[in-house]
Amino acid sequence: MRVQVRVKPSSRQVRIERSPDGSLTVWLHSPPAEGRANRELIERLAEYFQVPRTQVRIVSGAGSRIKLVEIG
Repeated sequence: MRVQVRVKPSSRQVRIERSPDGSLTVWLHSPPAEGRANRELIERLAEYFQVPRTQVRIVSGAGSRIKLVEIG
């Protein structure tokens, strides 16, 4: 399954919200430097979808706040 994700790095709280269109907004503690936010995003989405981290992959938008992520 592919999901569009809007990332909000350097947030005070961590949470995931699903929009009516099926996309996700994810608030992360990590800053968007040196790939830290991307690594945290993969961890959070793996927990959210209850899959191993190896099954979560950023397909496009690794350097952007809007990403396309493949689960499974």
